[in-house]
Amino acid sequence: MKYLLSLFSVVRGYNILMICLAQYLSAIFILSKKPFKEVILDGNLFALVLSTALAVAGGYIVNAFYDKEKDLINQPIRSQLVHLVSQRTQLICYFLLNFLSTMVASYVSFRAVLFFSIYIFMMWFYSHKLKKIVLVGNIVAGILAIIPFFAIFVYYHNFQKILFLHAAFLYYLLLAKDFTKDLQNLKGDFALGYHTIATDYGERSSKQLISIIIALTLVCIYFLTAFPDTGGMKYYFILAGILLVSVYLPILWKSQTETHYAFLKNILKVIIVIGVCSIALV
Repeated sequence: MKYLLSLFSVVRGYNILMICLAQYLSAIFILSKKPFKEVILDGNLFALVLSTALAVAGGYIVNAFYDKEKDLINQPIRSQLVHLVSQRTQLICYFLLNFLSTMVASYVSFRAVLFFSIYIFMMWFYSHKLKKIVLVGNIVAGILAIIPFFAIFVYYHNFQKILFLHAAFLYYLLLAKDFTKDLQNLKGDFALGYHTIATDYGERSSKQLISIIIALTLVCIYFLTAFPDTGGMKYYFILAGILLVSVYLPILWKSQTETHYAFLKNILKVIIVIGVCSIALV
């Protein structure tokens, strides 16, 4: 049981479940014009979602492999769980998951195989090199998080402007979460020579940058609420805006400890999870 829990922790199964749920809800309520049953039973859509889950799981494994020393400092409890699975087993799982991801994608088309092959390489390159570069690591992390949704956009040939607004809104939230995480992980980043805005330019500069990102998120919210196509999801965007302005930002500027930043990161996580569930309101 502990071994399975450890493996689930390594691949961050809860995150993968949310990504899969978001992909399916987007397909059902936003992207596809087909009846609900046809979308659910679409074999190609299932293959794309499964390929995403397998590739992302592999990405989390390689990320944990490169971050093992930092996680001992920043996330000691999770790190103890991760260490129940040997590095050899983790690497075998990594290569197996990537292989299965491309094999499942081949059911859809060669272009899908190419897409996921590039995506898998990008996740490895991010963990190996880009993650330690100031600002670049954060920007790339956000891009990698939303790329799976573009696979669904392309599959349905749906490129409405509102979809890019949705993507921008999610991207800015993920970016703010990543910079907040850097503030939370300041101790480990300093100890192991990771370069972030917080380590190189200080907490104040990091908070200023996060505030700008939140302002850009609010701009996205303004335009999204103006679109009639958002349906009941409009109320989610209004709620998200209120939480960001009245809760997140005031606490951000008062925060000084790792616990405070962990709480702020969780606020953004909750906003994202509620957002995924509210897709059904469109």
